[in-house]
Amino acid sequence: MRSRVREFDSSTLNESVQNTIMRDLKAVGKKFMHVLYPRKSNTLLRDWDLWGPLILCVTLALMLQRGSVDSEKDGGPQFAEVFVIVWFGAVTITLNSKLLGGNISFFQSLCVLGYCILPLTVAMLVCRLVLLAELGPINFMVRFFVVIVMFAWSIVASTAFLADSQPPNRKALAVYPVFLFYFVISWMILTFTPQ
Repeated sequence: MRSRVREFDSSTLNESVQNTIMRDLKAVGKKFMHVLYPRKSNTLLRDWDLWGPLILCVTLALMLQRGSVDSEKDGGPQFAEVFVIVWFGAVTITLNSKLLGGNISFFQSLCVLGYCILPLTVAMLVCRLVLLAELGPINFMVRFFVVIVMFAWSIVASTAFLADSQPPNRKALAVYPVFLFYFVISWMILTFTPQ
């Protein structure tokens, strides 16, 4: 009987909406901290969610918009294109990981790959701020440096969580698509120029 009472007390069905939202926001914040300070931990894998990756993907897609009224003719990525590239890339890497014999679930992998876009989203924010200044070689070099550092950070953070889930003889095969995934996103950020 006591176990049923404890189970009822820990149920989220009887908590307020505010408590649920605050609990989820704290969990997302903790996962952001795990990405900002990558270390081997199972917290990000054990308590997976897709709220943070969704927020990061939408933020990145919105920042990559050119800002012109007729955005079909500006040659830049549209919101849906960025969204599809991020999610299709994450799903492809996850399937590759599973086919290589990884012991990580589908949604855990999506969670890690999505949260590790955080450094690249910060890079996009910095690049947008740098682009407010006059365009030139120094401007490009600053953006290039920021994107390279954040690209490396994303790879280090994601491999800190995903590398142990792969068989030892297949780690390179699992990390290479992650490198390509973050490289494509970094390339989109680096080549972004406002109209």
